[in-house]
Amino acid sequence: MPPKRANVSAAAMQEKPDLKTVKRLLHYVFAGGYGLRLVLVVICIILSVLASVAASVFIQVLIDDYIIPLMGMAHPVFTGLIRALVAVGFIYLVGVFAGLAYNRMMVTISQGVLKQIRDDLFAHMQTLPIRYFDRNSHGDMMSYFTNDTDTLRQFISQSLPQLFMSCLTIITVFCAMIYLSPLLTVVVIVILALMIFVTAKVGGLSGRFFYRQQHSLAELNGFIEEMVHGQRVVKVFCHEEEAKTVFNEKNEVLFKNAVTANALGNILMPIIGNIGNLQYVLLAVIGGALALNDIGGLTLGIIASFLQLSKSVTNPVSQISHQAGFIVMALAGAKRIFRLMDEEEEEDRGYVTLIRGSESEDGFKESPDGSWYWKHPHHDGSLTYTPLRGDVRMVDLDFGYSPDKTVLHDINLYAEPGQKVAFVGATGAGKTTITNLINRFYDIEDGKIRYDGININKIKKPDLRRSLGIVLQDTNLFSGTVADNIRYGRLDAGEKDIIAAAKLANADGFISRLPDGYQTEISGSGEELSQGQLQLIAIARAAVADPPVMILDEATSSIDTQTEAVVQRGMDQLMQGRTVFIIAHRLSTVMNADVIMVLENGRIIERGTHEDLIKAKKTYYKLYTGAFELD
Repeated sequence: MPPKRANVSAAAMQEKPDLKTVKRLLHYVFAGGYGLRLVLVVICIILSVLASVAASVFIQVLIDDYIIPLMGMAHPVFTGLIRALVAVGFIYLVGVFAGLAYNRMMVTISQGVLKQIRDDLFAHMQTLPIRYFDRNSHGDMMSYFTNDTDTLRQFISQSLPQLFMSCLTIITVFCAMIYLSPLLTVVVIVILALMIFVTAKVGGLSGRFFYRQQHSLAELNGFIEEMVHGQRVVKVFCHEEEAKTVFNEKNEVLFKNAVTANALGNILMPIIGNIGNLQYVLLAVIGGALALNDIGGLTLGIIASFLQLSKSVTNPVSQISHQAGFIVMALAGAKRIFRLMDEEEEEDRGYVTLIRGSESEDGFKESPDGSWYWKHPHHDGSLTYTPLRGDVRMVDLDFGYSPDKTVLHDINLYAEPGQKVAFVGATGAGKTTITNLINRFYDIEDGKIRYDGININKIKKPDLRRSLGIVLQDTNLFSGTVADNIRYGRLDAGEKDIIAAAKLANADGFISRLPDGYQTEISGSGEELSQGQLQLIAIARAAVADPPVMILDEATSSIDTQTEAVVQRGMDQLMQGRTVFIIAHRLSTVMNADVIMVLENGRIIERGTHEDLIKAKKTYYKLYTGAFELD
């Protein structure tokens, strides 16, 4: 079997999101067909910022040009003041509507971007080799689609527009401040520099822990997925306490990382807020002193307007510091997502394809009703059409899941069309590995595998796998009807084809007794059916594909002895006229094979018919008589 997956390394936990991650994420935002809406969002944000700043600057006009002059009049006229207030109200109204509009549009944009990311992520996952899934936790992969994408939703819908608005506000406010009082602007710059320094220090520290939080959350999800899937095993061996201990350890790691990250992220707002309050007091004191001494041309209206603007510049800095944690966490999630997207796709250099057609005196003609042929293009431009027969041969084959460990040594075998080849041996002897090489779940480097005389490395993987039917030891069904699960073997199969396949696998009897027969809904876990019934559906699924080559990997291992006899008759019909590779621990299921191969430590140590191997009185004989037992 392939090596087990490794846990997330400490080095990976320390990793920080880089500029490349930011660029790729922004590419999704700006290149996802939302150009017009993004332009409108930018316009609305600009209007909202300008409205806010304009209203603050207008305070100076209200006080100096209207309120103070009115205070000195014996019979004040409020017409001008009312018009000014209406103008301020209109400015605020524009800002409110602009804010509502861009928030509404960002919801649509963020959900659309997330949909595209999930689509691309899932599509790429379908191209990954089996090796990747063998080495990575299913729960960790689920975390890409849940936790990591959810952090991106927060980033795109809230953090990104808030960041743009805050930066634009700071620039606009500074322009207004310089216009009102360059002297007081210097005080603001000093205080703002202090805010930026604190934000950078605390934000950078919290960023590392937010990244650790994402990894530890993914690890916890992976463990939960394993425990849910293996709950029966946990209870059978009474390992509930051990499972709780391991869970608590992983949960404790997540707890510490999350507490540290969020604590560092949350203290920014109070720190920035208090620095802002200090700035407000300093501006009021310094501004008052300058006005009393008639320095800088300050008036009461300028001071009031400037104090309002100081809040306008403090709030954006506070927002940036508040969003810093979410931004870092989102970028950490994005980096994990892009790391999966950057995983190398399953390599396929094959060029031989599987087509249907017929040969005649006029040459080969493709036809959907014809027989199956291998279409083999050659370097000189010619084409060869080889009938699909199911002739499989292995020559001088060596293989290892990793370069430093070879698991198959010098494998030589042939299976002619219609032959049944059985593999017998202890767990880890290499039986399943051989079948994994036939369907190119893993590619070989030494030796050759020929299928109908064609090197399988030249055959495109989808076409190769279309010619193979596989019944695995672990049955995987999908949520849907029984008919849908059988049809999974050939999506264009009709109702008659499904029933015929079920009858061939001797599954029609129990299916017909289900509440809705073939239309009975079952869950992906198949809890509504017995293990034997699940296996029968899997066999029917392989039968409906009607392939010339069948691989049966412990296909009857989950079926009781009485049911096995019924299933075996169906299997015999299924195997008729096909090349079949059988892996079995029960020697009773391989006795009628044309050739039995005994494997030990990745080598074929015996081969022959059941009778020949019994006469030889070697390993197979000892296994059959019970002198040896299969592990």
